[in-house]
Amino acid sequence: MDLLEHQGKALFAAAGLPVPAGRPAGTGDAAAAVAEELGLPVAVKAQVRTGGRGKAGGVRVCRTLDEVRAAAGEILAMTVRGLAVEAVLVERAVAIAHEAYLAVVLSRAHRGPLVVFAGEGGVDVEDLARTRPEAVVRVPVDPLLGLCDYQARDVAAAAVAAAATSRTPARPTPLVEPAATAKRIAAVVHGLWRVYHDRDATLVEVNPLVITADGDVVCLDAKVTIDDNALWRHPDLAALGPEPDPRERRAREAGLSYIVLDGDIGVIGNGAGLVMSTLDQLAAAGGRAANFCDVGGGASAAAVALALELILSGPGVRAIAVNIFGGITRGEEVARGLIEALKTTPAAAGVPVYVRLAGTGAAEGRALLAAEGLVNVRLVGDVAELVRLVCAAEGA
Repeated sequence: MDLLEHQGKALFAAAGLPVPAGRPAGTGDAAAAVAEELGLPVAVKAQVRTGGRGKAGGVRVCRTLDEVRAAAGEILAMTVRGLAVEAVLVERAVAIAHEAYLAVVLSRAHRGPLVVFAGEGGVDVEDLARTRPEAVVRVPVDPLLGLCDYQARDVAAAAVAAAATSRTPARPTPLVEPAATAKRIAAVVHGLWRVYHDRDATLVEVNPLVITADGDVVCLDAKVTIDDNALWRHPDLAALGPEPDPRERRAREAGLSYIVLDGDIGVIGNGAGLVMSTLDQLAAAGGRAANFCDVGGGASAAAVALALELILSGPGVRAIAVNIFGGITRGEEVARGLIEALKTTPAAAGVPVYVRLAGTGAAEGRALLAAEGLVNVRLVGDVAELVRLVCAAEGA
């Protein structure tokens, strides 16, 4: 679950990390009231659960209350990468002398936590890692030992070295007290680790981490992602998340996994590996999934019927791919669920459904479907045929 910036900064503040004073607001007048209380100039920042706000015009520095009202109104009407802005954060402006990037992230490559630092802030660190890998410092953290003092000092030393070579109008001369700045940065690294560890995060990111002209360190941004599977341990964080899609909630209550995507092919499968490989093969063939439902192992006819109903509830589904490999899931149960849903769901009429059944009970399931004579159902022999036919139907 991704937190909004102001929610992440509340966690930072609780962990003793330096963040600018600020509060969220939902209207232009409310934003102006916060700005008047904080004192001008202020930054008005879009609160949305994605990156790229700055490039989209969602971060603005304002020097008058009228500018604050206008900026907040315009930002609240924006969408960033398809997501509506939920609020704005109004916070006291910071005199930036140097920007850096700092994060603690769950790294699959390192099979554990990784501290990542770059001497340039406000950049896509993935692009920087590709074009200038020497500019990115990576420090693996033992999940049992935790972050060690020497590791935080190594990151702080890299940050001070990067700042020493940077010259800006705000800081035309070297750092006055580099040792003191290094201690502040090391403290920030420790604080980010506490948030990451104590809150079961998979990402805690500050971009940019700012060094001011007098050597102070400020977390100017906060991007925090919490492991959904750990939210039961953090009810206060679970309450901060967006309202789940009602279809996803209904699927979860039935023990199914349903995910909304942006294409026009519905996908039903059993098991995460089979579903993901089906999505990959569809994408390789030029198709795009509108949604998918993983019915899991041992799916009953009722579960399959619900899966098809959920798939058809999404807008713009023009074809459906059903890919089932029976182990404990029985093919005849899948067939009964499909038959029930296709007969009772009005949205199913005219939507082509391509079904691949293999494994336990597959022959019985194919026989049941064939006997029904459903005009929009076609049985296929293998995954390659399933992908080819459903992509052709989707593009027709």
